Amino acid sequence: MLTVDFDRLRVGRGTKFIDVGAGAGRHSYEALRRGAVVTAFDMDEVELKGVADMFGALAEEGEVPPGGSAEAVVGDVLEMPYADGSFDCVVASEILEHVPEDVQAISELVRILAPGGILAITVPRWLPERICWALSGEYHANEGGHIRIYRADELRRKVTEAGVEFIHQHHAHALHAPFWWLKCAVGVGRDQHPLVKGYHRLLVWDMMQAPPLTRVAERVLNPVIGKSVALYFRKPV
Repeated sequence: MLTVDFDRLRVGRGTKFIDVGAGAGRHSYEALRRGAVVTAFDMDEVELKGVADMFGALAEEGEVPPGGSAEAVVGDVLEMPYADGSFDCVVASEILEHVPEDVQAISELVRILAPGGILAITVPRWLPERICWALSGEYHANEGGHIRIYRADELRRKVTEAGVEFIHQHHAHALHAPFWWLKCAVGVGRDQHPLVKGYHRLLVWDMMQAPPLTRVAERVLNPVIGKSVALYFRKPV
């Protein structure tokens, strides 16, 4: 389930790509399949172990084009161990809403981006996220949880002030917004609730089968209730 548009990122063979806050690695895997030189960067050493194992599995299955390579690196977004301009493409998906020092994090993302490179940042969209907060304190009031709700124009201003040019914006995952509203309404931890289990099965089926009906429905609904907003920036040459 990708949140960013890889065609817009222009990721291909040899692209120096870093997935900051990689989590389970979904964006890192897509970049590797396109032949990029991938760094999956995250604070969670345990989760990154799984990402590294998957990198190996993709190579063994022949899904990595010539020149593609990948590594998993444990570290802090506030102080990344890379020289200025190290990466052609920087992705930070669904992490800034967790970081108290978001301006410092944004500065680091821009610093490691090469001139002419593309930065993609995604965060939960204001309206769907506001509904989740209203329905459940448990959803966000926990260690490592969401500490802020962004408006797109606020985030766009913070990022452009760091020295990049805004180039595009879109929304994603409209079908996931009602799922999280449902979880918040019945209790975030109640994964076995019949309604939650039923909707989850629908989402898994949609991701695996990608039927035309749900794909069209999501494209229509994304501008209205898309769970995430994705913003793209270019660093001036």
